[in-house]
Amino acid sequence: MKLDARLAELGQRYADREAGQHEALVRARACADSLHARIAAAIQNFHAAGGAEAPQLRLTLSEPRVDDKHLHSIQFELLRGRCRAIVTVKSRGEITLVGPFHAGKSEGPCRTFPIDAADALDDALEPFLVAFIEEALTP
Repeated sequence: MKLDARLAELGQRYADREAGQHEALVRARACADSLHARIAAAIQNFHAAGGAEAPQLRLTLSEPRVDDKHLHSIQFELLRGRCRAIVTVKSRGEITLVGPFHAGKSEGPCRTFPIDAADALDDALEPFLVAFIEEALTP
């Protein structure tokens, strides 16, 4: 009983602390979902053009989730083998494109944009995805 009461107390304390983050996290989630859909469509086009004869070219896109490092951010990853790239949308109004990099190595390079800088993000998204694909598919 003591454990249950203590965890209930902690749950309430953290919920109270986080209540002010709700709107910003909803905005970050919506932005992350939109970016995820754009990237998913681009990867689908990549896979369709590659055909079924080269399964080693398959790229994986994770679902958006709470960021591994930042409690007030949403992230999703592009994966192929050990190669990674991460898109992070922060509740404070920033989008960060991380990578490509190899799992177990330092993350980077990173580019950060204001959440409402659509033109700058559009300009950066293509080279970000191309760099990931080039790195991930280099034998």
